[in-house]
Amino acid sequence: MQKLDRKLSGKDPAEIPDPVYDRIRQILKTLAGFQLHGYKNACIKRRISARIRSVGCASAREYQEFLLQNRSEPAELVKTLTIHVSKFFRNPTTFSMLRDEVLPALFSRCIEEGRESLDIRSLGCASGEEPYTMAMILRDSFTQEMTRVPVSINATDIDPEVLRVAAEASYDQDRMDETPAAIRERFFTWQGNSYRLVPEIRNMVSFHYHDMLRPTPLEACDLILCRNVLIYFERGHQEALLKRFAESLRSGGFLVLGKTETLLGEVRDRYQTLCPVERIYRKK
Repeated sequence: MQKLDRKLSGKDPAEIPDPVYDRIRQILKTLAGFQLHGYKNACIKRRISARIRSVGCASAREYQEFLLQNRSEPAELVKTLTIHVSKFFRNPTTFSMLRDEVLPALFSRCIEEGRESLDIRSLGCASGEEPYTMAMILRDSFTQEMTRVPVSINATDIDPEVLRVAAEASYDQDRMDETPAAIRERFFTWQGNSYRLVPEIRNMVSFHYHDMLRPTPLEACDLILCRNVLIYFERGHQEALLKRFAESLRSGGFLVLGKTETLLGEVRDRYQTLCPVERIYRKK
């Protein structure tokens, strides 16, 4: 009957009127400390609607009350809103370019300048697949270079739960689909029903909570990976973030975006494109 009523009315019970959406935003800010300001409304509404259906509420207004009454729901909603599906070596051609072009250039520059470290940032790292992939590439192909220039890999995300998963470093088979067999055999052990990263790689990455929309300066670094994150933000915030990235990257440093993302606004003048297909840019 409920499906029939929906069809006759032409309205989806999970459709979110603006006043209800504003109230949900306020609830999340108060109860979960999570602010939706700056995120694309259409994208966020789709994910809230999916959560409404998941918990079985008949309307967005009913879900609003459910959000207030169920203590665990604000955290569950935040998890739904911030989820990023990832895999090791996702988009293998991007990581091939990083291994063959970007990292050799960065090591050479550090050695020429007498630098004491090479600093990598993975922003919106989800459950750690991206920064751990970088760590495996470094350990597999740049062991000698790292004896001369130590590498620091710092990864951040807004979701404390996925950061906990990242620190645990145990992954299901579906996260390994694009991982080369030799890499899997060298750096993972099979434990129970999952693959566990060896301590050698786990210890190369530091994970921290960070809200990218808070206008806090980023520490100086040589490589920023921020893939498939900007697409969730409104254009003004995208431009502001790209400007902050340019300010934190050292001269000659690199920025890597997702395949559907690109440079916007005046910040484009501060980069030269290394590879337009892989969305890899070098700071001038």
